[in-house]
Amino acid sequence: MSEAKETALIIGAGAGLSASLARLCAAEGMDVHLAARNPGKLTALCQETGAQAHSCDASDPPAVEALFDALPQVPDLVVFNPSKRVRGGVHELDPAAVKEAIEITCFGGFVVGREAARRMLPRGSGSILFTGASASVKGYANSSTFAMGKFGLRGLCQSMARELQPKGIHVGHFVIDGGIASDSRTSDDDRFLSPDAIARSYLDLHRQHRSAWTWEVELRPWVENF
Repeated sequence: MSEAKETALIIGAGAGLSASLARLCAAEGMDVHLAARNPGKLTALCQETGAQAHSCDASDPPAVEALFDALPQVPDLVVFNPSKRVRGGVHELDPAAVKEAIEITCFGGFVVGREAARRMLPRGSGSILFTGASASVKGYANSSTFAMGKFGLRGLCQSMARELQPKGIHVGHFVIDGGIASDSRTSDDDRFLSPDAIARSYLDLHRQHRSAWTWEVELRPWVENF
């Protein structure tokens, strides 16, 4: 009897890294599901990869619960990508906009991580991966909102790793320290990270043997300053 296909759920899906992850997971034979506030933007990617698109606000607990309920099985891999930036001096930021950004970037990670953990724990296996940034470890001027969200997300992930990894759930955080290549920033430019290369690192972490699990990976172009 053949083994059941793995299921991958990518939340906050769009172009760039999420698209590379969807293509790689599909090439690996996984059943791929993509979630975004506007799933209409995923039509072409779904046609290309055979993925299924879902509408979901990651910061809305009932919406996230409904998303997991809609999956055909408990996912083997969950990737959390959503984030929102509000730039400006701390003295001039709109508190409502800051609150919304933190709810998406950090609280959304908790909501997704909680729901994934609830589903995976009875099975005793699965990977929950979170996408961080330079702002996860470095607070830049005029970027306090992003730093608050990403610092909080990293702390959540570290706590989840200590809590869940002894129970068979692999939790990982990726510090993406640099710009990701896009249509206007080609992967041939050494200053930018290739989204396909980042996606491969995510899959490698998911595939790690549990005798040598990693909870955090820092990725940067080889010409990027530390």
